[in-house]
Amino acid sequence: MTATEPVAATAARDRRRELLDTAAEVFAEQGYNATTVRKIADHAGMLAGSLYYHFDSKESMLEEILRTFLDELWDGYDTVLGGELGPRETLEALVTESFREIDRHRAAVAIYQKESKQLVAQERFTFLAESQRKFEKTWLSTLERGVAAEVFRADLDVRLTYRFVRDTVWVAASWYRPGGQHSPEEIARQYLSMVLDGIAVRE
Repeated sequence: MTATEPVAATAARDRRRELLDTAAEVFAEQGYNATTVRKIADHAGMLAGSLYYHFDSKESMLEEILRTFLDELWDGYDTVLGGELGPRETLEALVTESFREIDRHRAAVAIYQKESKQLVAQERFTFLAESQRKFEKTWLSTLERGVAAEVFRADLDVRLTYRFVRDTVWVAASWYRPGGQHSPEEIARQYLSMVLDGIAVRE
């Protein structure tokens, strides 16, 4: 809360954030189509009519959930990409930032994984397709830069590698729980060790 922000406005904003967090968990667990405004309201401990005071539809809730996640993801990615790192360091930083986003927005990541193919057909969710294209370009260019710099193997299939890394990282949202035994940074380090160095003992 800023010095000039009314207490009521701060409370309303915080309540809105709580409701979006609840909605995200319900969407992730039950699926977007199976989730109704009433179900979200039940999980939030309020009447469905009261939920409409904050949001006009479940679509608007989902849009805000996904936009918030992607905006934060790209804030982190853009910081990495603007850091003029080498290709290996860029890949490592992108993977680490991805796990931090899973930590911050696990439910939103799960929704994105499960629902984006169906959602992009709707006009209000076309931003998902735009983000996907930008995401693919970012990762492919990083891998291509690594091959050109002889940091990654010359025979590397960059598109296959991109798909492997992408799916390996983001599927973690299905099992990861914030506050668990390992921090996002530690999980990223273990993943990167397996991706970049393999799991066999080196001679």
